[in-house]
Amino acid sequence: MKVRPQDGTTAVRSGQTFRIALVDDHPIVREGLARLIQQEPDLSVCAEASDEPAAWDAITKHQPDLVIVDLSLRSGDGIDLIKRIRGTYPKIAVLVLSMYDESHYVERALRAGAWGYLTKLEASDKVLVAIRRLLSGAFYISDRLSPNFLKRLLSTPGKEDSIISDLSDREWQVFRLIGSGHGVQEMAADLHLSVKTIETYQAHIKEKLNLKNTRKLVQFAIRWALTQEKK
Repeated sequence: MKVRPQDGTTAVRSGQTFRIALVDDHPIVREGLARLIQQEPDLSVCAEASDEPAAWDAITKHQPDLVIVDLSLRSGDGIDLIKRIRGTYPKIAVLVLSMYDESHYVERALRAGAWGYLTKLEASDKVLVAIRRLLSGAFYISDRLSPNFLKRLLSTPGKEDSIISDLSDREWQVFRLIGSGHGVQEMAADLHLSVKTIETYQAHIKEKLNLKNTRKLVQFAIRWALTQEKK
């Protein structure tokens, strides 16, 4: 039985253990998280994975109480994994732990079905606070993100932000990879899609952004990526 104490963390009866799966393409990050979590008597790491296919296999096998996932994976995409978890195992809590602190990523992750979002710049104790908050059935947004996230929700978006928000999640994934300098072959490999499918998404993006050709799309995507780095 879960009990919500006044500090917002989760108290549990003696002997109860929550199982957590870690999905991150950096072994050192997973190792650090596992060490942190295993120190807690009521928390246990039941599985680890570095990419989306392995993560899904582990989640299907172990069906953990909570999954901590990065948005950038060695193979596949964190947003797709979150959607898959939410569609098949709606009771599994999902906490995003990412290097990205832009509100675009937070919005996409929460819309996909994540219950919390934490940046990797937060202190380790915040990870445990977030875990317990989600296990209690509540949401959690990183303290570093809350002011900017709320400001974005309450403000009128800029022209480019408004346009980007019209892209579907898959189109946005392709757009983001274009802005990071990925070619069509790389994007196809990363997202487990055919080259033809990537080109189709590019065509949809150009149409939505009213861009005449691929060169204009690449320029726009790179410019957008650079503005995100400055925020």
